[in-house]
Amino acid sequence: MIDRDLLESGMAQPEASVELVRPSREQAEEAVRTLIAWAGDDPTREGLLETPARVARAWEEFFAGYGMDPEEVLRKTFEETDGYDEMVTVRDIRLESHCEHHLVPIVGRAHVAYLPDRRVVGLSKLARVVEIFAKRMQIQEKLTVQIADSIDRVLAPKGVAVVIEAAHECMTTRGVRKHESMTVTSRMTGEFRSNPATRREFLAMIGHR
Repeated sequence: MIDRDLLESGMAQPEASVELVRPSREQAEEAVRTLIAWAGDDPTREGLLETPARVARAWEEFFAGYGMDPEEVLRKTFEETDGYDEMVTVRDIRLESHCEHHLVPIVGRAHVAYLPDRRVVGLSKLARVVEIFAKRMQIQEKLTVQIADSIDRVLAPKGVAVVIEAAHECMTTRGVRKHESMTVTSRMTGEFRSNPATRREFLAMIGHR
């Protein structure tokens, strides 16, 4: 075990992360029964008998991104572009994720753009990358960075821009209950970061001043 004081002082490195052992479906369903009982209901009553199995199936959908590789999705590219070198933008990509702090929904939209450097990727692949990272337990800031940086690494374009606008149920349905609040995050690389005109063009395309 590494001493915490040494770790915080920079004199020691954290241990390599331990490989997670995934519980069985039966264990997952039993955990749901425990939560139902903890909430104050009877998991054996008729209306709740099938709930643990339904929740397990729902979680397979909610968190399917853990079993997918977003960078593999991006690797099939096309060089026959007839010299196209302007911005490629896909806006208003529906985004559904879950807050890693409370496991409640994050719902919004993502806008993704890149400046090609000889290669382009299928437009649906950009939406797919958003979906893969969203189908994990997330915070919006990290989600924004992951989308942008994976596109940047694989396509090696002249720049990438990602803006996410989303509502967080951890703020709208509990806690401060600010029902109309929206969180906006952005990540800019390359030309989008260094060239104000390119950044303004992108923001105009997605309807931001």
